[in-house]
Amino acid sequence: MNLQALDNMKARRSCRAFSSDMPDRELIAAVCEAGTWAPTGHGKQSPLIVAITRKELRDRLSAMNARIWNELKRQRGETPNKDFDPFYGAPVVLLVLADRTVRTYLYDGCAVMTNLANAASAVGLASCWIHRAKEEFDCEEGKQILKDLGIEGDYEGIDHLVLGYPSKPIPSPLPRKTDYIRWVE
Repeated sequence: MNLQALDNMKARRSCRAFSSDMPDRELIAAVCEAGTWAPTGHGKQSPLIVAITRKELRDRLSAMNARIWNELKRQRGETPNKDFDPFYGAPVVLLVLADRTVRTYLYDGCAVMTNLANAASAVGLASCWIHRAKEEFDCEEGKQILKDLGIEGDYEGIDHLVLGYPSKPIPSPLPRKTDYIRWVE
């Protein structure tokens, strides 16, 4: 029984304050490889992981994501935050895309995201799952970014996992709800 793997999953937390220090490429590659071992429907492997360490592209995606987030806030009657970095200063963005032509693409992409987050924790990196990739890559700017990266096909942005080292302590876990597990025997 591999209890260390279970302990890793229990210890994983979302980080919302990253240092600018770039993790070693080997650590990023190990996290990405773990993502490739996520279960996918019928083994079709519909997702694609785009490991972004180029600051210019990271910042462009962050700005796009912030614009979408602020528009959602406006629609809800909330005040936008112009200075918000939805990637919390993380130097690495793992973008997960998935092929929409595969029936299970959304589930496949989420499984990859989960593997990436757990792997990051296992190798000592902090991470946070960031939404709004769908909106980013359904717009013309996002489609052009994919084209510029040589990514062709009918891909949907599933989400981003930002990676790096925490700049302050990561919060303790919340207690699990009492009725999380229901046994039927």
